[in-house]
Amino acid sequence: MEASSWRNESSVSVFLIVGLSETADPQIPLFLVFLAVYLITVVGNIVILSVISSDQRLHTPMYFFLANLAVVDIFLSSVTVPKLLLILVTAQKSISYAGCVTQLYFFQLFMVVECYILTVMAYDRYVAICFPLNYNIIMSRAIRIRIVLSCWASGLLNSVVQICIVSSMIFCGPNIIHEHFCDLPPLLALSCSDTSKYDLLVFTEGSLVTMSPFVFIVASYCRILKIVLMMRSSCRRYQAFSTCSSHLTSVALFFGTVFFTYFRPSSSNSVEDDRSVSVVYSILTPLLNPFIYSLRNKQVKESLKKILLM
Repeated sequence: MEASSWRNESSVSVFLIVGLSETADPQIPLFLVFLAVYLITVVGNIVILSVISSDQRLHTPMYFFLANLAVVDIFLSSVTVPKLLLILVTAQKSISYAGCVTQLYFFQLFMVVECYILTVMAYDRYVAICFPLNYNIIMSRAIRIRIVLSCWASGLLNSVVQICIVSSMIFCGPNIIHEHFCDLPPLLALSCSDTSKYDLLVFTEGSLVTMSPFVFIVASYCRILKIVLMMRSSCRRYQAFSTCSSHLTSVALFFGTVFFTYFRPSSSNSVEDDRSVSVVYSILTPLLNPFIYSLRNKQVKESLKKILLM
């Protein structure tokens, strides 16, 4: 659907993004903070990609999925942070209807891809621990590529659904988005349409997109825990737990904030709570993932030291 047709369905052609606060003045200190956060996010994930690509020992399924996660994190932060930086440094908070919908499309795309890659990483750990002898066969290169392509296809499909929801809503009154980017919950709150049917649709579609992967992750780790506890060697148990701890940290951070934001009726949303939580999953999670996987991973740390000493 073209941008002109979006505008024809709505009397609101421009939204105002509040950002991190209601102030109408430039916020240079916050600009510098989030500029640093964005640069560290991009550089950190590029470092992860460089380490994985340069060390043959890391050319394994686990690090293949970690490299894909790093790519998604770069894209995810790049969808929201540049606009936030512009708001902070210029106090120009307007965004066109088409620009808002475009930001929503790509944000939802990368969020869902990240969700499914985290799920695939849980499956990878499940296969590695529960079926070690068949691991390389089950997680062959061809299968890994097909899995990642499926993650991207799921993200694209979800984004199309989200755009269809927004394009069917009517915006005729308030146009102030109490967030630092365009997302579905704040747009639902602004719609003049009856949002009850959209709440139900978002909840149903969100359950399929996020709740199903989360249940799959929990089931995978229940099986992993059962196998690990049956291991006689304490060294093997420690190794198994250490390879899973980083992923579990990312899962808890990502899914915890996503559930808080998306699995509530729009009428119950607290502006301040949503604003704080959205910063976590849209900005801090892509920032923290490189540190979570590098600081708690011996092989990554060793490879990083080699690169730095070259």
